[in-house]
Amino acid sequence: MCTAGSPPLLALAFIWLGEGGTMRHGDDHHHGLAGDLKTMAKLAGRRRILGFFAGATLLSVLGCEGEADGTGGEGGSGAGGSTSSGTSNGECSGIPEETAGPYPGDGTNGANALVLDGIVRSDIRSSIGGLSGTAEGIPLTVTLTVVDDGDGCASLAGYAVYLWHCDRDGNYSMYTVTDQNYLRGVQETDEEGKVTFTTIFPACYAGRMPHIHFEVYESLEAATSGHNAIATSQLALPTEVCGEVYETDGYAQSVQNLGQISFASDNVFSDGVDLQLAEVTGAVEDGYVATLTVAV
Repeated sequence: MCTAGSPPLLALAFIWLGEGGTMRHGDDHHHGLAGDLKTMAKLAGRRRILGFFAGATLLSVLGCEGEADGTGGEGGSGAGGSTSSGTSNGECSGIPEETAGPYPGDGTNGANALVLDGIVRSDIRSSIGGLSGTAEGIPLTVTLTVVDDGDGCASLAGYAVYLWHCDRDGNYSMYTVTDQNYLRGVQETDEEGKVTFTTIFPACYAGRMPHIHFEVYESLEAATSGHNAIATSQLALPTEVCGEVYETDGYAQSVQNLGQISFASDNVFSDGVDLQLAEVTGAVEDGYVATLTVAV
């Protein structure tokens, strides 16, 4: 128990206040001396407080503070909830906002895949809505985990993701390939905030690093109506993996294009790619799996 020495320290606290310290009330008002000392430490800095309260005595009180706010015992939780293990280990940065490019197919520039019957699907390799055709290429499974960047990276269930990308020739359905709508799809996040798409590895076309577009919506209804995306971004694929894929049949044009571009020179990823670079595993023979956490 930490009771001895508290009254003298309280007196010293008032002396400190008289010398220009400012005690802030509100969030710490009901935490007593330990809470006040914590606030003082924030305002004056640990060195100033340690010097003033003579070292060992202060350490005794700080031990009490640990018990009061839950850092020194079981079952404690601070009134503000700002130091729980979930938040301290769950920091994440929001996914960078990027252009949807000239071929979004979300109704913003004419073509709209989001209103097609069957657009809510996991396998996006084939066309839908009365069109026939399947995109060829090395298999790729894409799993995105949507989390809340303002709530300790908590999973966001019931959100929706619209994902699209070019084929192995570097063309986009509904635009440069007008008689197809493959490689586009929408899914709703599960309880873990995850969506998984079965697709093919995209090409590297001139001037861009290989990438996959996606938009995040607050609900499936919002996504299929094509309004109010809360995030628009792009997933990047590791250069080494791209090089492996592009050595296979059908990707010959991508070899030259990849050799002329880098993340540093790419007009989207040149300002930083860490938050958008997917972790990719697998091999050409069996296909690849790309995973990325998307904080919104």
